[in-house]
Amino acid sequence: MKNTKFVVKVNRGGSRAVEYVLRIDSNPVQTTVKRGLALAMGKLTAQDVLRSLSTSRCTPELVPMEVNR
Repeated sequence: MKNTKFVVKVNRGGSRAVEYVLRIDSNPVQTTVKRGLALAMGKLTAQDVLRSLSTSRCTPELVPMEVNR
C-alpha cells in the first residue's frame, strides 16, 4: 500500500541548485541537493516547516511523494 508523504523543496534563487530539507530540529534548517536524502514528513509538519521558511529569502514549496508503508 502506498502512502503520501511530503518533502519541502527550497529555491534560493539565482544560480543555486534546488535544495530539499534534510533536518528540521536544528536552527537554521539543514538542506541537501539530493532528493533521496530529503526528510519525508506528514502534511502538517511540512506546512509548519513551510511557514518557518517563508520568512527567509528562499521560496519553499511542498512536493508530494508516494512511499511504501
